[in-house]
Amino acid sequence: MDILTPLFWTALLKIIGVNIILSGDNAVVIALAARNLPPTQQKQAIFWGSGAAIVLRIVLTIFAVALLEFAWLKLVGSALLLWIGVKLLADGDEDEGEAKSHASMFDAVKTILIADLVMSIDNVIAVAAAAKGDWVLVIIGLAISIPLIIYASTILIKVMEKYPVVITIGAALIGWVAGEMAWDEKVIASFTSQYPRWFEYIAAAAGAVLVVGVGKTLSKTSGSPRQDRPNN
Repeated sequence: MDILTPLFWTALLKIIGVNIILSGDNAVVIALAARNLPPTQQKQAIFWGSGAAIVLRIVLTIFAVALLEFAWLKLVGSALLLWIGVKLLADGDEDEGEAKSHASMFDAVKTILIADLVMSIDNVIAVAAAAKGDWVLVIIGLAISIPLIIYASTILIKVMEKYPVVITIGAALIGWVAGEMAWDEKVIASFTSQYPRWFEYIAAAAGAVLVVGVGKTLSKTSGSPRQDRPNN
């Protein structure tokens, strides 16, 4: 596609728009994963996690059509998202020293990559459709979206520090996406197709409730010993 044609720029704007709209939940995951790190490491985790996630999306986009052929893909992805949502909500502030914080940054980047791999399935298919087979458009569009995701993640971390309830909302969003993903699995389509489309919202809500319920329970359990520490 000729870069000087209106068709090229229209397609590019579509790809950027798709990434902005569909990357909101990815920014939430990045912010949740990095929120307990020291400020310097937060920036590093966001940068490396976001950058690696974009490269991963490019690879996934190339194989977007093939991804649709994998049975159970969305159910496995849904289970992974539920686990990530619970883990992020259950994780408390780390205060075990510098060595622990370094390990946590690695864990944050790993969590970002796993979550982005799962949550990008629908995203990359939409991008591939908008690009109409032009991989230059795909790469340019995804590259432009990097600073947008990084900026959104940075802002979200600050909001989470000021309003902790946003952490719970973010975890619920991950659970919601997991519920939607499970309902859309083609392997169980013969079952889900019997019900009205709004049943998908019930599945999504169930995922959100599961993540928040289990995450909050684990958070209270793991946090109880700290509450017994004497104040100096």
